[in-house]
Amino acid sequence: IYGQRRRAYLKAHHRVRYYNLLTAGTLDSHLVNIEVQAQELFLRLVKQYAATEGVTEDLKANDPQVWVQKMNGVRNRVNEVVMQEIVYG
Repeated sequence: IYGQRRRAYLKAHHRVRYYNLLTAGTLDSHLVNIEVQAQELFLRLVKQYAATEGVTEDLKANDPQVWVQKMNGVRNRVNEVVMQEIVYG
């Protein structure tokens, strides 16, 4: 997902860089690298944010609806951070 978003961002906003990567044959490896970095950051930040906000397995067992709400909020915030730091960075 993040690699595809990076491709679209480069093509729309950094055309010279996009075409340089494309003609050099390194666009695919660049996008794979972005995807790996983004996934690692996403998973690490979700764990950190969830721990900070007290989203635990106990909450999941006792009140699953609240757990889902909090986890969705955490994932949305983390996704925005990843987009800013990795995809648009």
